Amino acid sequence: MAEKRKLYIYEALELRSEYDARVKTFKDTLPETRQNRDRLYFARDDDGRRRPSSGFDAAEVRRRLRKLEVKRRKLNSAIQQANFNTRIEYRGESINLNEALETRKSLNEQIGELHTQVVSSAYENIIYKEGRDIVEENELSYTSSVNDLDCTRREFRELNRKLRRASFETIVEFEDE
Repeated sequence: MAEKRKLYIYEALELRSEYDARVKTFKDTLPETRQNRDRLYFARDDDGRRRPSSGFDAAEVRRRLRKLEVKRRKLNSAIQQANFNTRIEYRGESINLNEALETRKSLNEQIGELHTQVVSSAYENIIYKEGRDIVEENELSYTSSVNDLDCTRREFRELNRKLRRASFETIVEFEDE
């Protein structure tokens, strides 16, 4: 039997994604799943009649699904605990990974907003009225908008690299299967 080992955060995140995919597969095979309600148990569809195959046991699938859902919750809790307990340096402060992830999310949203500012500040509005052009000046400077966007992108990149590095160095208290 293979020896169980602790996981790094990046491995735990991969395993959580795998658990999510397994849960979806199990749920999609159950007759109570909406997409299967009308297809199973001798129901008619475009391809004819369908019934559970000889190897399919809905009770066993439900049992395995519940067991997997518990493992996924435990894994997610362990990831959150590791994120809370691990600290990185950011802007001269020590913050935990949870806070760093929220900051990265906020920076990503800022990048989207700043992108919109850059695009809108690139052109002035010209209104043609009474035989002449009236130019509406932009509220924001194109140059300063581009600089703000570039600074925020660099800050995002720096924080993301620190988070990635931490995910390869931090152990999650969860036994791999």
